[in-house]
Amino acid sequence: MEQKKTIGFVFIDKFADWEFGLLSGSATDWFAARAVALSPLTGQVRSIGGLKLVPERGVGTEENSDLDAVAVIGSDTWPSEDAPDIAPLLHATLARGGIVGGICGGTLALARAGIFEDRRHTSNGAGWIESKIGDYPGSSLYRDVPYAVRDAHIVSAPGSAPGTFTTNFLEALFPEKAGQVAEMREFIAREFQAA
Repeated sequence: MEQKKTIGFVFIDKFADWEFGLLSGSATDWFAARAVALSPLTGQVRSIGGLKLVPERGVGTEENSDLDAVAVIGSDTWPSEDAPDIAPLLHATLARGGIVGGICGGTLALARAGIFEDRRHTSNGAGWIESKIGDYPGSSLYRDVPYAVRDAHIVSAPGSAPGTFTTNFLEALFPEKAGQVAEMREFIAREFQAA
């Protein structure tokens, strides 16, 4: 029996409600993955919309050695100077050959960790990352596009692109299921076709 792949979703206070649902739902339902909620904070975290979430684990590398992928979900808190440092978790996941993704403010955690060095990436618009954290390794490889960008095991997206974040992330995590991801991409695209 094939081992289920496990995705750790990193949440901090004021996380974006709309950025993770398509990925967590489709990964578990369509691709038989396992989703685990992580947070560097103890106790519950609250979404921008006011929903409460109780993470299952912290963000330590040892407690998350089973992760095949990490998705850092955006939050209004990531731009702050006291945003949590999750670089060890991200680097450990990549070192195991795992996938690391960040959407919206979650891309700031990847930029701070140096994950974008030598990698094409995107976020919430040209100059947005620098306006929040200053210069970062790989800034010259930024792509100002309205959809997710994948470069090998790294996936990044603006907060307005949870659909392409999901399909790029799943394509990276399940390369053997490219046909199924293509069907999903086509399914999602129907929403944007002219009526």
